[in-house]
Amino acid sequence: MTKKLHLGKNWLYLPLILLAIFYLLPMYVMLVTSFKSFAEVDLKTMWHLPRGIHFDNFIEAFSKLAPSFGNSFAMVIPATLISSMLGSLNGYILAKWKFKGADLIFPLILFGMFIPYQSILIPLVQFMKSAGLTGLPGLTLAHIIYGIPITTLTFRNYYASVPQELLEAAKMDGADLLGIYRYILLPISIPSFVVVLIWQFTSAWNDFLFAVVLTGNTSWPVTVALNNMAGSQIIAWNVQMAGSFLAALPTLLVYIFLGQYFLRGLLAGAIKG
Repeated sequence: MTKKLHLGKNWLYLPLILLAIFYLLPMYVMLVTSFKSFAEVDLKTMWHLPRGIHFDNFIEAFSKLAPSFGNSFAMVIPATLISSMLGSLNGYILAKWKFKGADLIFPLILFGMFIPYQSILIPLVQFMKSAGLTGLPGLTLAHIIYGIPITTLTFRNYYASVPQELLEAAKMDGADLLGIYRYILLPISIPSFVVVLIWQFTSAWNDFLFAVVLTGNTSWPVTVALNNMAGSQIIAWNVQMAGSFLAALPTLLVYIFLGQYFLRGLLAGAIKG
């Protein structure tokens, strides 16, 4: 019986492996093409391995994308940190300090998660121009605001599982509202912070729509620069694929090195309580 269950469990890995191969095929084509010379690039032979390794594709792509990499990091890092911190404070207040209207404010905040970018694009651009927030500052602010709903939801669910007795004990020791957050909840919030930091970093880094309408030539993030690198006549697909890999590399590294902590953080909020 145990042997049959073991064999049945092993069969479950087969569709998972097939799905993994299916989703990794575009990555394979991208990497293979990025190492080919321009003469080797052909739709019929896109599955073939390169006849030689051409690192000059990556050098050329990086030289074109380097300024935009700086713009992306200058936008993504503050947007990720600020939206995560604001979400943590919102989650703390909504989970542990009940006040009149809290049950209405929380759904209204979550409603922001379901507003498509396209539906608010025109008023967003008009507001940013009228407020003088053009370029990277406006793009950073847009991602901070759009990130608040998901960060608030994550932290609110996590803090709701913290025993109320812990907060009452802190109150008896003289801790005020901010003191409880700083000395009690903030130190145990690392799992949730890992989740929202990874989520926000990936979301802001991969954004194209906000970036293309809110930034100009000198403030393009890497996603817009990559799109414009293709040109309008002959596209050097080998250089374009090398640039695509370089643009995706930061988020790939984040998930490779922090992916296990991302899952742990999600499960920590789900299992507690």
